[in-house]
Amino acid sequence: MSDKNVSHHATTVLFTWEVNDRLKNYLLNNLEGIPELKLIFPETKDKILLKIAPEADILVGWRVKDEIKLAAKNMKLFINPGVGIKHHIEFFRKLNLKRKVLLINGHGNNYFTAQHTVAMLLTLLNKVIPHHNWMVNGHWRKRDEDDISIPLRYRKIGLLGYGAVNSNVHKFLQGFNVEFSVLRRHWQEKNENLPTPVKKYLPTELDSFLREIDILIIAVPETSDTIGLIGNEELEKLGSKGIIVNIGRGSVVNEKDLYEALAQKKISGACIDVWYEYNPEPDVDGLKYPYHFPFHELDNVVLSPHRAASPLNDLERWNEVVENIKRFNRGENNFLNVVDLEREY
Repeated sequence: MSDKNVSHHATTVLFTWEVNDRLKNYLLNNLEGIPELKLIFPETKDKILLKIAPEADILVGWRVKDEIKLAAKNMKLFINPGVGIKHHIEFFRKLNLKRKVLLINGHGNNYFTAQHTVAMLLTLLNKVIPHHNWMVNGHWRKRDEDDISIPLRYRKIGLLGYGAVNSNVHKFLQGFNVEFSVLRRHWQEKNENLPTPVKKYLPTELDSFLREIDILIIAVPETSDTIGLIGNEELEKLGSKGIIVNIGRGSVVNEKDLYEALAQKKISGACIDVWYEYNPEPDVDGLKYPYHFPFHELDNVVLSPHRAASPLNDLERWNEVVENIKRFNRGENNFLNVVDLEREY
């Protein structure tokens, strides 16, 4: 669509943190020439943000204080540039009782998160970590029986959630001669072409879904419906060859049940990037662990410190923010990644 044929709306965008020069230049270059568009990159002091907020049509930021969001009387969009938006839900539910403000979350890191998901799974299956550690300690070419690799071929992969992350995981894994099952909230709303044939399940069919698969890849957000979704009964359905990869939120899987299933070899292994305690107290040795059970003592896990979104400095992840600003400026309403406040995602 040519901008010459579009009526543009005066648009002021307030970025609520100190944007580094590299990102600032990227945003300015990609939004250059947009009529009646004003980008504000202030110092992130509350007094300054409170003073500027009333003129903003769009706020962009992560954990912005409620008083600043309330001061933004003209705000129509709030763009959270990351996936985690649980901390925003209650505020915007209340705000939308008075005036309509759309909450948008970011999926700009979905490619990297999917890449990390596959990397963790292959690391676990190929026993990369123990063999690496043996070589570091000077043990050259131990027997294959020592942590033998597990073939991915012919495995049955279950994708729990089918948003931006798991749809990419599906693409990345399609060449491994595996079968896919997908459980998602709605199928009738989705008409996209899938990379491979899949067995389709709805949330009410979780039991059947788990019995069909032996590798469970979790990429759902934390909501009222997903907290504790996977517990002891669900883990048992995966069987002794079962593997879990959790890239969504720690709370989706019961921590105690997961630890015991791994320790007792009820399932084969797990790859975990999301955790249960994000402000851990140091132990007697000054070490910090983001969980309440000693996962680090297990030999059938790959542990990752919630870093699947790396590299955070990849500028292309901001393209969807740029696109949403352009659509607002053009007076459009078909924004990317609008949060359903009832569904909490």
